[in-house]
Amino acid sequence: MTSGENKLDAIVAEARRNSEARERDYRERSLKLYPWICGRCSREFTRENLSELTVHHRDHNHDNNPNDGSNWELLCLYCHDNEHQRYLDHDAGASGDSDGNSDAATHNPFADLKSLLKKE
Repeated sequence: MTSGENKLDAIVAEARRNSEARERDYRERSLKLYPWICGRCSREFTRENLSELTVHHRDHNHDNNPNDGSNWELLCLYCHDNEHQRYLDHDAGASGDSDGNSDAATHNPFADLKSLLKKE
């Protein structure tokens, strides 16, 4: 390994550590702020299954962690996955599909309406 690769590995490892520490921090704060209930399905959690309760960022920006928790929502794993899938589906719908390649509709059901109405 070259020194450049070592330096890059060290930077990546530090970024991961910082990200994990930040995640632990906002998770702990959110669990103190909010009741241990899924914000979508209302499932209640205890210490035994608390690991299944996740912190969802409402604006999908994991670096936006205000102290008042206004960007957080506690969701169970299932509702959290569903929320992110809805977000991805919405983005894909805005561009046509997930590849961004969509064919415009070519059929116009009213194209010949004026001439059809004149026949009467």
